Amino acid sequence: MRIHHLNCGCMCPIGGSLLDGFSRGLTGRLVCHCLLVETEQGLVLIDTGFGLRDIKNPYSRLSPFFIHFNNIKFERKYTAFDQIERLGFSAGDVRHIVLTHLDFDHAGGLEDFPEATVHVMQAEIEATQDRRGFIASRRYRPAQWDEVKHWKYYSAGGEPWFGFEAVRDLDGLPPEILLIPLIGHTRGHAGIAINTPEGWLLNAGDAYFYRHEMGLPERRCTPGLRAYQWMMEVDREARIHNQDRLRALSLDRSKGVRLFCSHDAVELETFANISNK
Repeated sequence: MRIHHLNCGCMCPIGGSLLDGFSRGLTGRLVCHCLLVETEQGLVLIDTGFGLRDIKNPYSRLSPFFIHFNNIKFERKYTAFDQIERLGFSAGDVRHIVLTHLDFDHAGGLEDFPEATVHVMQAEIEATQDRRGFIASRRYRPAQWDEVKHWKYYSAGGEPWFGFEAVRDLDGLPPEILLIPLIGHTRGHAGIAINTPEGWLLNAGDAYFYRHEMGLPERRCTPGLRAYQWMMEVDREARIHNQDRLRALSLDRSKGVRLFCSHDAVELETFANISNK
């Protein structure tokens, strides 16, 4: 099993260091941290970021509110499709896509891989069918997935994973890949855990947004990302509870779990550098 860390989106909202903790100008920088996993069952893509159709026709695919609020940079080089081709593979090699959730910045590339089976929590697909309210009507964009042919939906259950509920034995996927329900950001949000030779790797999706929310006894987060998490949450109590549990896991070195979120550029650079050594 080989894992590639991909950046499948570039967003530069107003806020600078008050958003990302390092930028010196007026805007910050957020990424869409996705994974490409080489397995015996073919390529597995974990989240897709923005897709080719988003790049070509953004206003027919995405909400103008989020296009401008997040200052999205629509460039082909950020698509999973382009990066997979540059690695020497083709779209047909992607046999499975596992999603943390179906927000516009995580599911935009689904239709770039028409033969792939898409795996997602049942509660998340149900959430997309009830898009009432300002945020819900803009975060979920059915045009991004209305041509997907093969879906697999899951409910929590089975043997726990470090005290978290887990979905094991995903259909057609190796046993090393698990769905870990982490609700709060959305009703069906999940992390994806991968058992690697170096230990467990957890893509926590949008369960947190800033690197210093993990690995420290007390949460530290920039004002901009605190506000964004508050704006996007559907269940604050569950979101904070799951963040607390993830923080405890990150502090327990005996567990050997490395975790990252979807949008922190520093985390992406760190993990990409490690995987390239």
